Amino acid sequence: MSINVSRTIAHIQHAIHKYFIWMVITSYVVAVFFPQPGLWIREVNFGTAHLFGADLHFSLPPILLGLLLFNAGIGLKTSELKDLLHYSRLLLVGFLGNLSVPLAFIAIISFTMKLWHNPDEVQQILTGLALIASMPIAGASTAWSQNVNGNLALSLGLVLMTTLLSPALTPLALHTGGLFTSGDYSEDLHEIAAHGAIGFLGAWVILPSIMGIASGWAIGAKSAALASPYLKFANSIILLLLNYSNASISLPTMFTSPDLDFIAIMIIIVGLLCLIMFGSGYLIARAFGVDRSGTASLMFGLGMNNNGAGLVLASLTLADHPGVMLPIILYNLIQHLMAAFVDKLLSRISNTDAHLEV
Repeated sequence: MSINVSRTIAHIQHAIHKYFIWMVITSYVVAVFFPQPGLWIREVNFGTAHLFGADLHFSLPPILLGLLLFNAGIGLKTSELKDLLHYSRLLLVGFLGNLSVPLAFIAIISFTMKLWHNPDEVQQILTGLALIASMPIAGASTAWSQNVNGNLALSLGLVLMTTLLSPALTPLALHTGGLFTSGDYSEDLHEIAAHGAIGFLGAWVILPSIMGIASGWAIGAKSAALASPYLKFANSIILLLLNYSNASISLPTMFTSPDLDFIAIMIIIVGLLCLIMFGSGYLIARAFGVDRSGTASLMFGLGMNNNGAGLVLASLTLADHPGVMLPIILYNLIQHLMAAFVDKLLSRISNTDAHLEV
């Protein structure tokens, strides 16, 4: 019976993975027309505690985020990490690219948007971009990479490096973003960097990830593999819930009172950043003469950030500026669209190479 249930869950998860981008879009549409349950999710609170040098609110969104990363940690195949030393240069360059490229992009946008007719809209975009840039690489990048036979050790290394170093990197990125913003937005970014980010990341990103990895090691590879379909299914549901809940804050207003030129310029800017990040992974791979598997890992790694964490952090600390969440929501959507495109492109290249070898 348990084998049949496991197979059923695995088939469902395969279908979810195949149509996940459409499910994300659907969650956004539902958030526009039925935001009340999403707002209710945000109001569920189990108290406050002082941990990691900050007051942490045990509300449902960060708890769901922690559970997401805990589950991902259990499924992490630590045996794949034994080859990391072979990719130390690529890890370092990929890590530096993930940090520096989006910050350089923010600097350019801050100057090119000076002529925009609404300064507050510019600040919302820049602040959202700063939050995107400050987040570690998404764990989902390893799944996309694995799907096209990418270099899993390199993918895992990029995720772990940016996650474990996020207490230092996230404040740095937020402080830098604060230099290119102004007014309340700049003050908020510096405040989050100085006081809120480290506690948030420690409690809801790093600790759950480490606990998940330790749990996966404790139960053994065989048990972790048996649990994998259930964990992936649970994570898909959690991710959709987080997307829906976070989108419920800002998307209804955007659609009830649409500002078309603001939406258009935001889509262009966010889409351009996503394209540049995926492209940076490709250029790094070409510069180092990396094979197709390494290219896939670098492209998905640099292109996909943990925007779930970014959205939760923004919703907790920038509730007075809900428009800041729009660039993060859009990047989250666009990065999955871009990942799906790269997935098809790399799969096609792989199939072509296989036919040529035959």
